[in-house]
Amino acid sequence: MTVADRAKRILFKPEEEWRVIEGESADLKTLYSEYLCILALIPAVGTFVCSTFIGVEMPSGLVQLSVGAGVLCAIYTYFMVLAVVYIAALVTDWLAPRFGGEKNIDNALKLSVYCNTPYCLAAVFSMIPGLNILSIIGLYGLYLFYVGAPILMKSAPRSVLYPATVFVIVFIVALPLGAIQAMFWL
Repeated sequence: MTVADRAKRILFKPEEEWRVIEGESADLKTLYSEYLCILALIPAVGTFVCSTFIGVEMPSGLVQLSVGAGVLCAIYTYFMVLAVVYIAALVTDWLAPRFGGEKNIDNALKLSVYCNTPYCLAAVFSMIPGLNILSIIGLYGLYLFYVGAPILMKSAPRSVLYPATVFVIVFIVALPLGAIQAMFWL
């Protein structure tokens, strides 16, 4: 299955696709090399285009990075996406028993990788002035987690607390990573 096919199916037929994904064997290397490393290019390119050509609004005004600094920022964004998705998988696996689920790191990785599809695709909007607010579409990943966790992690069906708890913990852990990235604009 191509990246585009998987992305389309996870976005538009999530419950059906989670059942397909559940039956697939996948490890970190496979999930990253065949899916996430490709999708993570979108936020990286978006960061480069936005920071270098469009600019970022700061309290001091609009700031544009040099091409070199933009490339470094894009590389940082790329690896930050890969790291945060892995952290999310660890948190998902760790929390599973607390929400009636089963620990299974492979399924937690699948859940984390595929739930980040909307975030990566929505990064396209960061490259279009005036439409960057549409990046909020990336939050659809929370719904994907909500639907997928009972299937992959065997958690309590339709538990809003599980995806919310994972999101909050990962957000808190990722905040310092974002702060490091913000230093590119200082």
